[in-house]
Amino acid sequence: MKRLTLLTFSLLLSLTCTRLAAQPGAAQPNAPQYHIRQPNAIPLHGEWWFLLDPAGAGIAAQWYREDLAKENRQDKVTVPHCFSTDPRYEFYTGTAWYRKTFAWKKTTGKRVILHFDAVFYKSNVWLNGQKIGEHEGGYTPFSFDVTGQLKDGNNLLVVAVNNDTWKTNTIPGLKDGGNINDGYPAWVNYGGIIRPVYLTIEPEVYTENVKIETTPDLAKGTAVVKAKIRVRNASSAAATPKIELTILQDKKPLTLRWKTKTKSIPAGQTAVLEAETGLTATQVKLWDLDQPNLYELKTVAGEDTLASNFGIRKIEVSGAQILLNGKPFKVGGGNRVIDYPGMGSLEPDWLVEKDFRLMKEAGMEFQRLTHYTPSEYFYDLADRYGMLIITEAGNWQLTPKQMDNDSMRVKFRAQFREMAERDWNHPSVIAYSVGNEYGSTTASGQRWTKDMIAYARELDPTRLYTFASMLLNTLPEKPEDEASQYVDFISTNTYGGHAKSLDHIHKLYPDKPVFISEWGTRSDGKGGEVGQAQHLSDVMVEIRKRPFVVGASWWTYNDYRSKLFGTNVNGFRPWGIVGPDRVPRLAYPVHQKEFSPVIIEKTDFQTGDQGIHQLTLKITSRGDFPARSLKGYTLKAGDTSIALPDLNPGESKDLVIPVRGFEKQIHITVIKPTGFITTQTDIELK
Repeated sequence: MKRLTLLTFSLLLSLTCTRLAAQPGAAQPNAPQYHIRQPNAIPLHGEWWFLLDPAGAGIAAQWYREDLAKENRQDKVTVPHCFSTDPRYEFYTGTAWYRKTFAWKKTTGKRVILHFDAVFYKSNVWLNGQKIGEHEGGYTPFSFDVTGQLKDGNNLLVVAVNNDTWKTNTIPGLKDGGNINDGYPAWVNYGGIIRPVYLTIEPEVYTENVKIETTPDLAKGTAVVKAKIRVRNASSAAATPKIELTILQDKKPLTLRWKTKTKSIPAGQTAVLEAETGLTATQVKLWDLDQPNLYELKTVAGEDTLASNFGIRKIEVSGAQILLNGKPFKVGGGNRVIDYPGMGSLEPDWLVEKDFRLMKEAGMEFQRLTHYTPSEYFYDLADRYGMLIITEAGNWQLTPKQMDNDSMRVKFRAQFREMAERDWNHPSVIAYSVGNEYGSTTASGQRWTKDMIAYARELDPTRLYTFASMLLNTLPEKPEDEASQYVDFISTNTYGGHAKSLDHIHKLYPDKPVFISEWGTRSDGKGGEVGQAQHLSDVMVEIRKRPFVVGASWWTYNDYRSKLFGTNVNGFRPWGIVGPDRVPRLAYPVHQKEFSPVIIEKTDFQTGDQGIHQLTLKITSRGDFPARSLKGYTLKAGDTSIALPDLNPGESKDLVIPVRGFEKQIHITVIKPTGFITTQTDIELK
């Protein structure tokens, strides 16, 4: 979790808005890059040996042994690797083996940690013939201390991966509700070592994780910053590490006074140390969607240094509104399924950047991204350029029997903890979801919601909590009939009858904000792409009439593969406003227009002498939906750029623009302070 820099597998060491603004059809790099967050990482990416094990015989036959490596019976693959989309093994379900030999020189007084950012789904890991551990869960990071298993010279790392989630005891997995052809998740069980693998070298007393909690005083403009530092003592003697902390703003250290609580950590144990400081009003720059100000915390524990980015912002519920830094907002969003032709669930940097830009410029800025944990690089971009994210773990339509099963509860908690501990310093993550479309009117669903939110709040009390319900639309008669009674804000998946459904939900829970976590229609439905775009505009009319709706997240941003009934013969479900290859559909510019906070209207055009004219535009900050303050926006008219006046929701200002030449129309673009387009249109010059 070291974050002094962002290391990639190439010379790409920085990201700019210019790069993010590349055309969506741009070719992918020949050698995809994947971020590794630790600056001291030793990557184990690249060429590995690979073989299938359809009979599941490998463990009993000890395929992890060094003397069993027969290269003529294996294939070469490049890790990160998704075997489900490799043409040689496409859609294989079962166990597969990865083998990597690397050279090593042992050191004393250090610990060596082996990290996996994600392996789908179950993994068993051996080093030099010794089993070092196993893991279950396909989208969250895990690690092992391999100091004692390493040797001088060549070392053999072996990973057995099993992607068989066609079971009722895996998360995700099959449902056991007994309905015909309704047993499995709506996305593909893409298997493999799907994210980076690497080693880090640590001192014997080192920091495993830092949780940063910020509390701004909006009235005074000050803030309190707390750090909870988890330190592992892997030495043979007790240790009392000295803690030093530094906050950097714009890469410059702030002058602060810290209160630290340290203690002796027994040999072989882990402890959480705490520190706290206060920032003055001149030191506080709040993080929000259009001004995503970031800080860096450097934590020194003994000989170890860890750096983490964070933002100062306040997220809270007030009546039927969600407030960001004391101001209500209403923002559009979209669900992103991790799927790309030929790559499956791999997320190289170029794809994450492309998806982020397309979503941001479509007005998709407040969403539950998906039913599982995506690449952390997406959250880095969300922190840097502004996006509000609900991150969700595991429970996709679990049945009452599954939700009551102790083993399933243990697995969910483990996946949730791994997700939260990875993501809790991201200011873009404002809420956690404890599931999607489960039986929330049943006693089991009610218990699950109450118990899992209580568990999650113990881990992270700084976020809001919700789950995506599919049963609120008409079923519950009383608020206590459905598990949304336990959430901070309502999340509802609504496909049709939107006005009636939203009114029913608001009647049940008048003091809770309503977030539409899923809505939409397919591009091959009634009216095709034209019908999809029209549906989007029609539903927005109803949403704008209901001030208690704070967000609307389209299902989906992109098309995705599935084995669920109703999938097209090409294997894709065409719900996206972009296709599987990210080519925008007709609905894309419609979504951009409907979810832009800016309205542009021509009010006058005066023809002048010598080809110099005056165009008057009325610029309005929407006051219904979406709604948020405009600050630092820029309007570009042809080659002319003009700073827009700051506007609160509902306010308007006229803007007089000089126009030169004799063109019949001019292209107008409005750009956010972070460099992304929010709306664009062509204005007739007459």
